[in-house]
This record gives sequence, structure tokens and C-alpha cells, in this order.
Amino acid sequence: MTTATPNPRPLHLNAFLWDVGHHEAAWRLPDADPAAVWDVEHFKNLARIAERGKLDSLFLADSPVLQTDPGRRPPGKIEPTVLLTALAGATEHIGLIATASTSYNEPFNLARRFASLDIVSGGRAGWNIVTTAGADAARNFGLDDVPLHKERYERADEFVEVATKLWDSWADDATVGDKENGIHTLADKVRKIDHRGRFFRVDGPLNSPRTPQGWPLLVQAGSSEDGKAFAARWAEAVFTAQQTLEEAQAFYTDLKARTAALGRDPETIKILPGIVPVIGDTEAEARELEERLERLINPEYARLQLAKTLRVHPDALVLDEQLPADLPTEDEIEGAKSRYTLVVELARRERLTVRQLIARLGGGRGHRTFTGTPVQVADAIEEWFDHGAADGFNIMPAVLPSGLEAFVDKVVPILQERGRFRTDYEGSTLRDRYGLPRPANQFDLPRGDAVRGVSA
Repeated sequence: MTTATPNPRPLHLNAFLWDVGHHEAAWRLPDADPAAVWDVEHFKNLARIAERGKLDSLFLADSPVLQTDPGRRPPGKIEPTVLLTALAGATEHIGLIATASTSYNEPFNLARRFASLDIVSGGRAGWNIVTTAGADAARNFGLDDVPLHKERYERADEFVEVATKLWDSWADDATVGDKENGIHTLADKVRKIDHRGRFFRVDGPLNSPRTPQGWPLLVQAGSSEDGKAFAARWAEAVFTAQQTLEEAQAFYTDLKARTAALGRDPETIKILPGIVPVIGDTEAEARELEERLERLINPEYARLQLAKTLRVHPDALVLDEQLPADLPTEDEIEGAKSRYTLVVELARRERLTVRQLIARLGGGRGHRTFTGTPVQVADAIEEWFDHGAADGFNIMPAVLPSGLEAFVDKVVPILQERGRFRTDYEGSTLRDRYGLPRPANQFDLPRGDAVRGVSA
């Protein structure tokens, strides 16, 4: 691909940080620190590398359950809003996006945590909203099984509605600090929300003022039908897993149309597919790293994880055979529907054996893996960006920190030279990075305006 003409449409790049890399065997490399998942200094280093590359934001995944077999890769995580608060002090510009579940939290506490992160960081917070699949998580909260998929999204919808009301419960000009008259904050501008809904009863107001961004950036990561409907109403950035250009184009077109149908400007929702770049100075060097990582995968651990994803007994998955024909349908899956479908379609489309599928999933759990030189990675990003498949990418280095350093120091300069990516930060908030407006306070709007749709 030749040098591109500068494009006024901004490309967005987010760094998805996952212990020592997204490849499940990255921790087994000689220079990897198996304990890095608990090391705040490790994450501060990653944050500074990403900020050096002028990336829009950092993203931390999370789940209220031990997510993987402890024998397979480093288990567990530091709670992301706590970790990002530490990273806020180690950086100046980059956005800070944390995952938190609407299924196993309450709106007041979560709204307060994200308001606090936004205040501490000077307006750089984002919330990746998830509904959490899996019976293991449910049993950590006194439930016998995961709530139904549709019910989880209905709860999520009301949850975010309550959170936005709480963030808006203080007027922007509520605090006056009038020493002469002894008035710190105008009481009539700190308002109860008196929410009464199907899932929640919340009086409010929040016990902290409206934040620099008004609301943290709202991010969503589900691609099921319910997930897309939810994103069309609330999301300002969407992290998605897509394997092919055609699938990514279809998702992009569909979600932009759903957003417009709800009266929102489609440009106010940024779609960022995940990409796992395995980078080498030559193709051979990149392939060598990819093959080295694949050799370090423990196939038995990986087979057990795949069986959980597919909702089948592990004995049904024979390593050197293709997937069994009688798998459940997506309608029979109550958790992670879109990821289930992606994995099955990938295996069927490419006629992969279980062993080959495990190798493909080892790098990014279903996200697109791309192996090549810095120029080839930049070309791959441009292709999807220019052909209606993405507004940017969730960068998921297979190995950390070296993979992030390679992307920042070798791929980003190519994108900058082509006029595709910023050479410096603009504005001061995460919303500024994404070119998004600060939401108007819904309690100051004319009665009848939608909670979601009207922005200043």
C-alpha cells in the first residue's frame, strides 16, 4: 500500500492491556515476568509507552470471577478502577477505560467510582459496560445460574440510566464557594433523582459533583443482538471482535444504522475492532515469534477452556479433528453469544481442527491476529479503516511490553507519516480524544428530551 493522502477523519487507537500479553503463552517466554499481573510499576510502564505513542486510551478488562484455569496463564487482576487511579498519576493525557459489570454491581457505588476516577484523572475516565456471562460469576453473588441474556441487558439499560441520572444530579454550577455568605454549594442545584424502576430504587443525589466530562466515556463490548441494541442507545465507543473485512463491514454498517434510527449522530459512536499484532522487522521474524508462542500453548488447558466456550464436554473435542457437528445453536447459549458464534464460524469457515482452532484463539480469544512487519500492520489498519469496517482499533499486543513498544515505535510513526494519526494530543479529556461532546445535564434540559440523546 502506498503513502495515503491525509484524511480528515481521525483514526482512534486504544491499548488493551492484559498482564504480559494477549497470547495465552506469553508468560512462558524467557523475558516475561509471571508476576507482572500484580505489579503496578509494570502497568505504569505500559501506560507511559502508550502515551508516548499518543494513543487515545488504555483499556483494562475485568470479571467478578477467576477468569481462567490458574494453570493456563496468570489468573486474576487488580480491580481496574483502582489500578487506573494509580495510572492517572503516572500519565497526563491518555484515557483510562475500566470494565465493570452491571449484573453484579449497584448503580450508586459504580457511578461514584467512575465519577471519582474522572475527577482524579482530570476527565480521562471511561466505563466499559458489560453484563457478565457465566454461571461461575453468578455463584459468587448468591445466584445458582447466570440470569437470562435478555434480562441481563434489560438490567444494564436501567443501570446506565440510573448512573447517568446520578452523574447529572449536581448542576455544573452547583458549587460556588461563597465564603462571605457562608454558602459552599447551592442546595437547589444538588438534586435527588428519585428513580423507581424494575431493577433499582435509588434516591440520590450522588455524593460528588459533576465531573470534568459530565459522564465518563461510555464503552460497550457485546456484539449479540441485545448487545447491539444496547450499544445503539448508550455506547460512545464499541470494542468488537471481527475476523474478516466483510464481517467487520456488516457489523459497522448495522450498528451505525441502529444508532441513527434512535436519533443519534452515527459519528458519536466509534467502532474499534480488536487486532492482535505480532510484529517483526521482517515477515520471517514475525512468523518466528508467532510459531514460538503457539508451541508454548498447553493444548489440554486450552481444550478445557474451548469446551467451556462451546458449552460441550471436553471429551467431545478431539485435538486433531474438526468441531463436532452437533454443537448448540446461538439461541441455546445464555452467555457470550456473539463470541460463541465467532469461534464456531471461524472453525467451520476454515475447516480447522480443534488443535488449529486453539492456536488461532491463543493470541486473542477470537480477535483478529495479524502477523507481519510494521508496514504490513499499518496497511492492515488502513484497509479496514478506509473500507467502512472500523473507526479505529483496540490494539492487543501478543506480548507485553515488547509488543506495545513495537507498535508505538514502529507502526504509529508510519500512520503519522501517512497523515492518519495524531502527532500530539488535542484537548484535555477522553471525550476530546474521541471528538465527542460533553453531555448536557438532563435535569437542565426541557422536559421531554430523551435521557440519552441530547448533548451540549
